[in-house]
Amino acid sequence: MKRILWLLAISVAAFSGLANAGISVSIGEPGFFGAIDIGNAPPPEVYSQQPVIVAAPSGPPIPPVYLRVPPEHRAHWKRYCAQYNACGRPVYFVQDRWYTNVYAPHYKQHHDFYKGRRDF
Repeated sequence: MKRILWLLAISVAAFSGLANAGISVSIGEPGFFGAIDIGNAPPPEVYSQQPVIVAAPSGPPIPPVYLRVPPEHRAHWKRYCAQYNACGRPVYFVQDRWYTNVYAPHYKQHHDFYKGRRDF
């Protein structure tokens, strides 16, 4: 029994190390989810014209944030808002089509990080 528990502990440690290997995805890339700085990009297409707010903010008005999130996160926003530091803040969810076809190309064109790169 001790041997099985010990092997289980080693397996968990090994797999958790793989989970922490981490993959970095930046704004403008297809797998990016998070806050989007609209800046001088074309106006975003959002899923709803009314912002989503999980908890009413206290104090002065807080500016809205534009987010790209997976459909599951959008559908159950109360469960996921803390991951995006957006609980109690007005949130507009941008449409994936707009992000992919309008925002990402605009972002890549206007940010030095992507200039000259051919792998995107």
